[in-house]
Amino acid sequence: MTTGQHRTEPETGPEDDERLPTMAEQMADQLGGWRGLVESSIPVVVFVIANIVGELRPAVIASVAVALLIAGLRLVQRRPVRHAVNGLFGVGIGAAIAWRTGDERDFYLPGILYGIGYGLALLASAAIRQPLVGWIWSVLVAKGRSEWRDDPRLVRTFTQLTVLWGVVWLAKVGVQAGLYLAHQDTALGVARLALGYPPYALLLLITVWTVRRVTRETATAPEPLPRG
Repeated sequence: MTTGQHRTEPETGPEDDERLPTMAEQMADQLGGWRGLVESSIPVVVFVIANIVGELRPAVIASVAVALLIAGLRLVQRRPVRHAVNGLFGVGIGAAIAWRTGDERDFYLPGILYGIGYGLALLASAAIRQPLVGWIWSVLVAKGRSEWRDDPRLVRTFTQLTVLWGVVWLAKVGVQAGLYLAHQDTALGVARLALGYPPYALLLLITVWTVRRVTRETATAPEPLPRG
């Protein structure tokens, strides 16, 4: 009979502790998964359809009621409510403005103004070499680390990605703003839906793929030979 035997736990390296989420995990988290995509779009769809077949005020009431129902259902199911609350907040502000002015197109005004501000902020951050996409990456993916600031190649990559996000965001909002000014209310609702998550998902895919590729290439690059 032997004594002193003990079980040894499998060793885990720093790679296991610092594993980054996969591309699919990151995109699912940011978009809220398929359920988040559907739930955040339902109140706007309800408003667009109800406003086409009826009047403004019933459409406003219906969209807000649906947003509240979705948020309440998530609370009851003890699911994350971040995406539901964000959607409720956006719908609520737009609905309040449309209700007050009596103009259905004002339902979309907060989203247009937010998009313009976000696009300009992205371009401004790239101009001062503090790319916003890089800092968002640090918070959401890199667990608060910002080592990319010490890598000129990653700084350049995040700057280029930030410019891409800013340009696409302003182009998307520009289409909606043009329809808003032209009083194309129904077309504005359709554009809000069509230009919502599809461009966002594509930009996320490009960002994650690009940063991972550059990070992998940097990690495997040979060390420069000392001079002399």
